[in-house]
Amino acid sequence: MIVIHYTAMRGGAGPAIKRLCLPEAEVSCHYIIDEDGTVTQLVADDRRAWHAGAGRWGATCDVNSRSLGIELSNTGAAPFPAPQMDSLETLLSDLMARHGIPPQGVIGHSDCAPGRKIDPGARFDWRRLARRGLSVWPAPGAGNADADAFLSNLKTAGWTADASTESLLGAFRLRFRPWADGPLDGRDCAIAADMARRFPVDAGAATS
Repeated sequence: MIVIHYTAMRGGAGPAIKRLCLPEAEVSCHYIIDEDGTVTQLVADDRRAWHAGAGRWGATCDVNSRSLGIELSNTGAAPFPAPQMDSLETLLSDLMARHGIPPQGVIGHSDCAPGRKIDPGARFDWRRLARRGLSVWPAPGAGNADADAFLSNLKTAGWTADASTESLLGAFRLRFRPWADGPLDGRDCAIAADMARRFPVDAGAATS
C-alpha cells in the first residue's frame, strides 16, 4: 500500500528532510514532495521506513513493513498547491504500476491510525486522485443511520484499526466528508456500504 502524510512543518521540504534524516527522530519516509513539486527520495522502495507508526489497514497490522510513505510539505492548514499535486499524481502512477498497488491501497495516515493521526487532512483532494484512478471514491447515497452496519462495512473497506466508533467515523469523514460534523448519519452509512461493496480490502488474519 501507499500511505500519504503531510509534514506539519513550515519552511518547505528542507526542514522536514533534515528531521527525517535524524536517527534520534525515529521517523522516515520513502518520498517527500515540496510545494513546488520537487520530489526527493529518502528511502529505497524495498526498504522499511518509519512513517506510519502504530495502526492497521485491512489484515496488515505492521503498516510500515508493507507500505511506501509519501510526505507532502504542508502545515495541515493550507491547500496543497497544483505543482505538488501534479508531482504526487505522477509519483503515484509510477509506484502503483511498478509495485502492483491497486487504487484502494492508496490511503491516508488517518485511515490506518484513526484517532491518532489526521493527515493528510481535510484539505487534501482525494476525489482528484480517484478521478485519475489513483485512489477510490464512493458514490453518493442516502440511508438510515445504523452503527453496526457502518462498522461492519468500514472493516470490509479496510478500516480495521482498534479505535472507537467516534475515531473511526472521524477518519472516514476526513477522507470523504471533511466538513461534516455531528453524529453518524444515513449518508455516512450509505458511503460506507458503497465502499465495502465496490472496494473491499482483505481483513482476514493479521499479517506483519
